Amino acid sequence: MSDRDPQPVERQLPTEEARDLLALVRDIAQREIAPKAAEEEDEGRFPREIFTLLSESGLLGLPYDSEHGGGDQPYEVYLQVLEELAAARLTVGLGVSVHTLACYALATYGSEKQQAEHLPAMLGGGLLGAYALSEPSSGSDAASLRTKAVREVDGWVIDGTKAWITHGGIADFYTVMARTGEDGPRGITAFLVPGDAPGLSGAAPEKKMGMKGSPTAQVHLDGVRVPDDRRIGEEGQGFTIALAALDSGRLGIAACAIGLAQAALDEAVRYATQRRQFGRAIADFQGLRFMLADMATQIEAGRALYLAAARLRDAGRPFAKQAAMAKLHCTDAAMKVTTDAVQILGGYGYTADFPAERYMREAKVLQIVEGTNQIQRMVIARHLAGPEGR
Repeated sequence: MSDRDPQPVERQLPTEEARDLLALVRDIAQREIAPKAAEEEDEGRFPREIFTLLSESGLLGLPYDSEHGGGDQPYEVYLQVLEELAAARLTVGLGVSVHTLACYALATYGSEKQQAEHLPAMLGGGLLGAYALSEPSSGSDAASLRTKAVREVDGWVIDGTKAWITHGGIADFYTVMARTGEDGPRGITAFLVPGDAPGLSGAAPEKKMGMKGSPTAQVHLDGVRVPDDRRIGEEGQGFTIALAALDSGRLGIAACAIGLAQAALDEAVRYATQRRQFGRAIADFQGLRFMLADMATQIEAGRALYLAAARLRDAGRPFAKQAAMAKLHCTDAAMKVTTDAVQILGGYGYTADFPAERYMREAKVLQIVEGTNQIQRMVIARHLAGPEGR
């Protein structure tokens, strides 16, 4: 076996513009993101300058309308961009996915006036967003959230605490779900809250197993005042908005998972073709060859699954079940592939001198965020057999 770089991913892209876009993303990933990833993750440093570069390059609003600064790209293309970014550094790929999620409510349910006023800066003006749904006591059971928004003459006053917020404390805007009415899902409303609003503050970032460069923190809202023109959609429509956003967001997580798994496979192949034992490359041993084959198959299957869901979305067809399947399969595959990559590298895989151990630590969170994989199974089963207790 000869030393070689990993083969590039073979992609089916719908247009020449899309091919040029992926080439640009790959260039940015290889030149600006990947070389610093290990060091900055070890230091716990968030690469804000990379997000500024991505915004300037038109990569923070890809699936939204160009009328407001978006890229007019189908999800089929946008998700493959995420995959490339996540392969270079998950903090960046996931950060772009979360930013896109934070823009969804306004881009989809906002009035024309709201969109014209806020979306250009959100999609291409260098701003970074966060999505504030989860709370300390309501994660999977998001409909039980307690953050309250009370109407006043000139708008709303929001009080509460959000938890597990990616970009918490550093975001320029937050899409906040707050209770404005009765208990349960019908009493929730969505708001667009500026990151510098008086009364809004971020707690110290959580100390996490992986993705140390991506700040995850509680966000406190203490008498935060927002005018009514920052309410998104109708009163009581917030939970519907939140679930619709998560259907799309789960596809983003699936694409990021496949990017991470691809990076782990590439590292495993590189090592296995270079490492020699018993007079030959360890990639010549059937046990390792079969492991690599299984890893590659899981990745290709995951990529096909998230792209199939994306094409349904692009065609305007229902895709919630397929999004849950993609999130479930791709993140489970990423966990398995990254664990196998560590095994292939042996003792070296367990050290921070190689990226495999970081990939494995990062993969774990993808099985948890934007709906645990246990929740995804419930969503899939509900589509197949209807709700429980009928």
